[in-house]
Amino acid sequence: MRTIDLETWPRRKHFELYRGMTYPHFSLCAPVDITRFYALTKAAGRPFGIALTYLLAWVANQQVEFRYRIRGDQVIVHSVVNAGTTLLTEGDLFSFCTIPYAATWAEFAPGAAAQIAYVKANPTLKEDPGIDNLLFMTSIPWVAFTNMMHPIDLSPADSVPRIAWGKYTLAGGVWTMPLSVQVHHALMDGIHVGRYFQRVQAALDQPAELFGEPDAGA
Repeated sequence: MRTIDLETWPRRKHFELYRGMTYPHFSLCAPVDITRFYALTKAAGRPFGIALTYLLAWVANQQVEFRYRIRGDQVIVHSVVNAGTTLLTEGDLFSFCTIPYAATWAEFAPGAAAQIAYVKANPTLKEDPGIDNLLFMTSIPWVAFTNMMHPIDLSPADSVPRIAWGKYTLAGGVWTMPLSVQVHHALMDGIHVGRYFQRVQAALDQPAELFGEPDAGA
């Protein structure tokens, strides 16, 4: 983690403009093509949710804007951000689950499976104050939504990106899935979220490369 020098930071004026707004967040939602990713994931017997969480976290960790966070009057940048997901539990309730990030699937998958199993046995809504090296993630697999808005703490500023995905559907031989990304405008703009979507789609189109395994005819 390091602190950004605001005096020399190119987006200082944008930071100052948006951080003072009553609601400084914006959200973009668009369908992504998961055809190749879905086929390879299914063929390899991978849990779809864990595989997708890895892909989305992997792309975010490559893009510095998704590692910026607001701390008081400062901006810091994390070297790594982890997946803070939701898990469905008994009684149609949910639990928070933090999955440590690892750069390779071989490292990420067993850690994710172990953490999910632990949280399912020990559900919690407890959050550690001051922990912001996260990407908040959730799935709404019952709805192919076209928009998504998350609850946000405005004081102090909550600058953790929110990423959500919905029901995937098949049409004309192509599987598509809605993806929503909500971010703090003081830290990034539409161009940065747009690049995230482009990089996510590129990873979805080349799943064998991402997982380091044969394509299996996807």
